[in-house]
Amino acid sequence: MTERIKYGKRAVFAKGAQTSFICSLEKSLSLGLGDLSKIAGVSRRTIYDWKREKFSMSLSALKKLCSKTNIPVPSSVQVRGPFWYASKGGKIGGSVVMGKYGRVPVHTQYRIARWRTWWEREGKFAHNKIFVPLPCKNPPLSNELAEFLGIMMGDGGMSKYQVSVTLHHVDDKEYGHYITRLMKKLFGVTPTTRHIPKISVNTYTISRVRLVHYLRERGLVIGNKIRQQIGIPDWIMKKRRYRIACLRGLVDTDGSVVVHRYLSSGKYYTYKKIDFSSRSALLLGSVNVILCGLGIRSGVRKRNIRIEAQKDVKRYFAIVGSHNPKHRERYQHGEVA
Repeated sequence: MTERIKYGKRAVFAKGAQTSFICSLEKSLSLGLGDLSKIAGVSRRTIYDWKREKFSMSLSALKKLCSKTNIPVPSSVQVRGPFWYASKGGKIGGSVVMGKYGRVPVHTQYRIARWRTWWEREGKFAHNKIFVPLPCKNPPLSNELAEFLGIMMGDGGMSKYQVSVTLHHVDDKEYGHYITRLMKKLFGVTPTTRHIPKISVNTYTISRVRLVHYLRERGLVIGNKIRQQIGIPDWIMKKRRYRIACLRGLVDTDGSVVVHRYLSSGKYYTYKKIDFSSRSALLLGSVNVILCGLGIRSGVRKRNIRIEAQKDVKRYFAIVGSHNPKHRERYQHGEVA
């Protein structure tokens, strides 16, 4: 614990004299710093700081030490006020400012005007890594990129500076590892993972302005996807393999495999359904078009699309598949959600 600030007078020794004084007390009285701290009424850490001359001693503590040990106050000690060093430090700081700027800046608008003059004259031309966007890859159009856009349209989000995907921290933990690898492969940057226990999620984030610009050019939007009624970009809809990959990313994030069980004539029957939910009517329409093009029948509702016929569910997994272990496990083993 360091010395408390006490607004009392200070005993100022010459350089090295304060250390010598405390050492002489220890030696002549055979006392340790702990004993001296008790006499002075301060902590052991404070005595230690005084011994190494980090601070000047308080005059009251010096008098206590001298009184208890019958040692006179050194005649060379000068008594100063509590902030005796402030004037000296202010003069030093002022001389530095004068040397650098030629005057002491006191007017905010003046300093801003001077900064702008400097910026236009030389500042903006200087090489400064602070102003250089962090690097990332701009990958060509591919199945992986189409799938990533599907993931982003499902559980992703973009700000002006960041791209992130948010998943349940337990149910989608393994899928999060897949997304981390996919982002590293596509953009050459490993996303940072942040756990948010309050809402039970993990976020996988890349902070790159260049990446945000790139993804905007590929059809994603900054901000609220629902309010902007995002749809699947045209470049994806033009190729079958891109459509399949994007659909996989969408269903792996905003979709689920529902296991339906019912009792009939004393016997339990189980079958699986695929459900995709979205509040974007445009996105639901695009997903329905892709499914129809793949020969997969589905029922379209206000906020979701459901594949119910078992042959269509089987066809979906045969053609589209899933990279989310949670969906694969539920489809293969029929575990109830």
